[in-house]
Amino acid sequence: MDEFRAQLRQIGIVLSGQSLDLAPADGKLYALRDVTGTVPALPLIASSIMSKKIAAGADAIVLDVKVGRGAFMKTVDEARTLAQTMVGIGRSVGRKCIALISDMNQPLGCAVGNALEVKEAMDTLHGKGPKDFREHCLVASAHMLLLGHKADSVKAGERLAAQLLDSGQAWEKFKALVRAQEGDVAMIEQPDRLPKARLVKDVPAPRAGYIAGVDAAEIGLTSVDLGAGRAKKGDPIDYAVGVIVHHKVGDPVKGDEPLFTVHANDEGKLAVAEKRLLGSIEWSDAPVKPLPLFYGVIE
Repeated sequence: MDEFRAQLRQIGIVLSGQSLDLAPADGKLYALRDVTGTVPALPLIASSIMSKKIAAGADAIVLDVKVGRGAFMKTVDEARTLAQTMVGIGRSVGRKCIALISDMNQPLGCAVGNALEVKEAMDTLHGKGPKDFREHCLVASAHMLLLGHKADSVKAGERLAAQLLDSGQAWEKFKALVRAQEGDVAMIEQPDRLPKARLVKDVPAPRAGYIAGVDAAEIGLTSVDLGAGRAKKGDPIDYAVGVIVHHKVGDPVKGDEPLFTVHANDEGKLAVAEKRLLGSIEWSDAPVKPLPLFYGVIE
C-alpha cells in the first residue's frame, strides 16, 4: 500500500490487482467462486469489483461494463443491472461513480494476445491504432476527466483526451508508468524487442459478402488455445502468440481477402486456429449495420 500511494503521488497512475493488502477477503471469495461455478454470479461480480475500487481509495470511479458474446453479461439488460448494482454500491459509500456499457460481441481493436495487444496500445498512443479502440479510450477518459473536474462536459473531456494523446503526453505518461512499475522501458521504445511468434499466417475469406458477426468469445478462446492465456491455473503463457482481426461487423469483404492473421509457435495449433477462426464469422449477402461501441451510461 505504501508503494501504491507513493507511485500515485509521484506520477498519478498505478496498476495493481487484488492482494493480501488490498481487499484480501475478495481473494478468498474468488477462489471459492472458481471451484463452485459462481464466477458469473452478478452480485459476486459487483462486490468483487467494487471492493477493490473502494479499498484502493478512489473517490471517482468509471466502470467499463462489457456486454455480448465475449462478456459475462450476454444482454444489455443484464449489463445494465450489473452496472446499476455497482454504481449503487459506489454511491452508497460516497464515491462518484458511473458505468459505461460497451460492446463485446466482437473484439475491441484488432489484436488478441499479449505482445500483440501491447503493440496495439503503443500504436494508439502514437496515433496509429484502430479507430474503434481509440474512440473507446477517448470516451472512457472523457468521463474520468469529467468526474475529476478536469472538464465541464463529456465532449470537452474527449477534446482534452485527444489533445493529450496527439501531443505525445499520453505516451510519455505510459513510459513513466512502465518505469515506475519497474518494467523495461527499452521494450516499448524499441517494440521490435517484444516477443514474436515463429509462425505468422493470414486466414483468407472463403467467400465475398458482408460481415454479420464476429464471435469475440470464440476468438478469445482460440487465442488461449494458441497459448496466449491459461486454460487452467499454472499453465505457462506464450506472450508472442495471438490473433489479428482484420474486419468488423458491417465490413464488406472480398473473397480471399485476409480475415485474420494468426501468430503461433506450433504448427498443429495454427491449423486448428485457422478452422476455429473461420467458424467465428457470420456472413450476409446484404449490407449489415456496424455494432455500436456503447449502449448507454449509468449514472
